[in-house]
Amino acid sequence: MARFSIFGSETNRRIAEADSVAVIGLGRFGSALALELMASGTEVLGIDVDEDLVQSLNGRLTQVVRADSTKEEALRQLAVDEFDRVVVAIGHDIQASILTCSVLLGLGIPVIWAKAVEDRHGLILEQLGVHRVIYPEKAMGKRVAHLVRGAALDYIEVDPGYALVKTAAPRVLLGKRLGDTGLRGAYGVTVAAFKRDDDEWSNADADTVLAEGDTILVVGPTSAAEGFAQLR
Repeated sequence: MARFSIFGSETNRRIAEADSVAVIGLGRFGSALALELMASGTEVLGIDVDEDLVQSLNGRLTQVVRADSTKEEALRQLAVDEFDRVVVAIGHDIQASILTCSVLLGLGIPVIWAKAVEDRHGLILEQLGVHRVIYPEKAMGKRVAHLVRGAALDYIEVDPGYALVKTAAPRVLLGKRLGDTGLRGAYGVTVAAFKRDDDEWSNADADTVLAEGDTILVVGPTSAAEGFAQLR
């Protein structure tokens, strides 16, 4: 069990007052999330029951503590009840995930995100009242499946049935104003942005003229966006 101190509690209160997130569960997903948040300028309080995981992130997060997140008193001593956003990234121990979410909801955390490892786990979290339930493994599996079977360079499902696809600009669009191609009527998609050589991404509009070798971002219904990515 973690040893708490007044200093640590005050530090966590300061973190909570900043642009901050508490991440509970520092396995592969939780640690990657916490480090990415830190890289983007968000302060992070990391919590895990595993001493080795806590030590591996010592100095890399704003504060990282070993504690049992299923215990309300432990979370209160860490000032987690003062955070606006908490992510429960516990995956291997479903019971601990559910109990932790229940405690957080009892503390009145405004926004709770929680990782679910399978549908029944996610259903219980939703029934508890968790604000956002995510399925990282399922989402990654779907994304890779779309990339493996098609010509897309990258794929993000914005909502079920609607996707953003990165692909090479097909010949049917080259050398013409996008506004003159009839793209939306013919293919049911829109070119949102383009990138040329090593330049930065630029927003596309009706006057954009694409050249061979350009990379584009296409948005639209999943089947239409994937079908468009097959064009050459």
